[in-house]
Amino acid sequence: MNPAAPSSIDAEEVARFEGIAATWWAEDGPMKVLHRFNPVRLAYIRDAICRTFGRDPRAPYPLKGLTIVDVGCGGGVLSEPLARLGASVTGLDPAPTNIAVARSHAEAEGVAVDYRSQTIEEVVAAGERFDVVLIMEVVEHVVDMPAFVASACQAVKPGGLLFAATLNRTMRSFALAIVGAEYVLGWLPRGTHDWNKFVKPEELSRAIARGGLAVTDTTGVVFNPLDGSWRPARDTAVNYMVAASRPA
Repeated sequence: MNPAAPSSIDAEEVARFEGIAATWWAEDGPMKVLHRFNPVRLAYIRDAICRTFGRDPRAPYPLKGLTIVDVGCGGGVLSEPLARLGASVTGLDPAPTNIAVARSHAEAEGVAVDYRSQTIEEVVAAGERFDVVLIMEVVEHVVDMPAFVASACQAVKPGGLLFAATLNRTMRSFALAIVGAEYVLGWLPRGTHDWNKFVKPEELSRAIARGGLAVTDTTGVVFNPLDGSWRPARDTAVNYMVAASRPA
C-alpha cells in the first residue's frame, strides 16, 4: 500500500475483519448472513449490468469483456461468482489476511480474480478505471463516507456503473441490525456495525451525485424469517442497494 495515497480506511474496522478472515467461506460461520444475502445482490448487479450494456442475463457468460472492481472484497464471496459470469474482476481489501483467504479459495476453485491488498484511492491514483465499481457493505465501515464514495465514483469509466449496498440509519435498523442480529440472535459478531456510521439513502445519493454519477435505482432488501432468505423490496428502512451510472 502506498502511504502517500489518501485513504478512508478505519484501522479498527480492518482489524476486526482480519480477526475473522478465516471464516469468510464458512456458510454457517460469522458470515452466514452475507452468504444468504449474496444471491440477491448478485442478481441485482448482474441484471442492472446486462440492461446497461445490452447483455442477456441468461447467457452462460453475460459479463464477458467487462471490468469490475469489488472494493472491500473480503474473502471474495461476491468477486468469485461475478468472475464465473465472465467478468474480469479485481478484488480490493486493506486487510492482507482477507486477500490471502480470497486468493487461496479462488485458486482452489479455479476462478481467476485479481486480488490486491490496496485501497480504491490507490487504484484511482494509479489511473485505473472500470466498467463497474462495487462498494457493497463497505460504506458503513469507512471513516469518511463522502470521500470514499468520491474515490469510488472516480474509478467508474464513462458509461459505467456504481453499485452500493449498506444499512439505513433508522431506529428499525438499530433494533434489527444491531440489537437483534448482533446481541439477540448472534447472526453477526458483536461490534460488527456502528449504528452512527449507517448511511441514509439521501446521504449516499448526495455523495454519489457529487462524484458525477446519477442514482438510477434504490431497492430495499428484507429478510424472510420463515426460510432464512432475503428478497428485494420497497422497504429501505434497514438494508438497501443503490445503482448509479456515469454519463457516456
